[in-house]
Amino acid sequence: MSDKPLKLPEYFLADLPREAAMTPGLITEACRTLKRNRASYLEGRTTGSIVQTLDGIGREWLEADSPFRRHALADGPAATGFSPAVLAAGLDHFFQQLTAEKLEGLLRQELGHLHRLDDFHPGEHEMAGNRVALARGPELLAHIAPGNIPSAVLLDMVLGLLTRSAQFVKCASGQAFLPRLFAHSLYDLDRKLGACLEIAEWPGGTVPLETALFAEADCVAATGSDETLAAIRKALPGHVRLAGYGTRVSFGFVAKEALAGRHPEDVAARAARDVAAWNQLGCLSPHVIYVEEGGQVSAEGFAGLLAGQLDALEKTHPRGQLKPREAAGIAARRSSYEVRAAHSPETKMWSSAESTAWTVVLETETRFQISCLNRFVYIKPVRDAKAALQGAEPVREKISTVGLAGTGMRAVELARQFARWGARRICPLGEMQRPPLGWRHDGRPALGDLLTWTDWEK
Repeated sequence: MSDKPLKLPEYFLADLPREAAMTPGLITEACRTLKRNRASYLEGRTTGSIVQTLDGIGREWLEADSPFRRHALADGPAATGFSPAVLAAGLDHFFQQLTAEKLEGLLRQELGHLHRLDDFHPGEHEMAGNRVALARGPELLAHIAPGNIPSAVLLDMVLGLLTRSAQFVKCASGQAFLPRLFAHSLYDLDRKLGACLEIAEWPGGTVPLETALFAEADCVAATGSDETLAAIRKALPGHVRLAGYGTRVSFGFVAKEALAGRHPEDVAARAARDVAAWNQLGCLSPHVIYVEEGGQVSAEGFAGLLAGQLDALEKTHPRGQLKPREAAGIAARRSSYEVRAAHSPETKMWSSAESTAWTVVLETETRFQISCLNRFVYIKPVRDAKAALQGAEPVREKISTVGLAGTGMRAVELARQFARWGARRICPLGEMQRPPLGWRHDGRPALGDLLTWTDWEK
């Protein structure tokens, strides 16, 4: 195994020197080249061949001696801000999903038949009516990639490949490191598929470049703030479809039954994993964990256990350095809660010594509180799930995931309650930032926004 740094060839716009000028003409030509390459190399590929290529990519990135993995873990912390351990854990979970079995399961879930992107096939309920259907993806899919966690854009690229779309991935300034590395690993394994991808970066809101990109795209997949999505929607030509994912937040709920016997330490460890994964920066990370009263361990006791688990994780999976502005924001919020805790028994705080690495705040006020992230989490005691949902009501339309610690039939009842209230995803506490490949982001089908269907009534 060589320790030499990986030198990437200049296959993509993101490989060019920083001083290279990005122009609308360059974007237009890149898009048209992608479309030609798609027609030559991707449009006629079978689902099976694409699945096998992605399966190979997944296995490559999980190998300890993979040059792409080693480069990601060596240079990724400086490029992304995540520590090597946090980065490795996040990449492992993502690439463990890229197996032929899971990819085929996703396609069956989304299409009703594995090969509906290859040819006309009937779904389970279409045979009796002698009806078949074929699905096709966009000719050119443009991604406006989020800047918080890298796994989101990697998944978007995988979905685009499954739909046989040429893809232009626009990253925020300084955020192209992992998408670019993933694209190079695909190019290394299958040059023809790699030629159907483009990676570039520029500051968001650069109107001339984005106008050129949107003019060539059939569909734009964008993840960002609601304001960003509104601006993109306004800028798109009328025929271009937008698959947009806006601002979302998540919370955990610990039922009193989960805090019995030997379970409290385990529940706290699982909650700590959710807070630490991707440093709490994703929309699936908990801002608040509601703890139901009446268990063997109180909400205050649980907060103390969680603080201990976060302290332990800081030793094995350190958060990493923050930008001065982010660290100052945590310090300022801590100071506020220190004052409150000194004057009210209804507020308590646990925090890392001599750093901003982690913070746990206990508040009796049930109203949902937006965290400043980077392992800053609120614990709120509640009478029951109804009280938790009342507290979260102001952000009801923004809730993505509920991490649930419950047992037996009570967990089933709670899941129904959260689903009917509006949660898009419910998962065990400890798995909030580890969604399965086929999860329905914002409650929508993973491929549904990208596909156009043709029905044939035979």
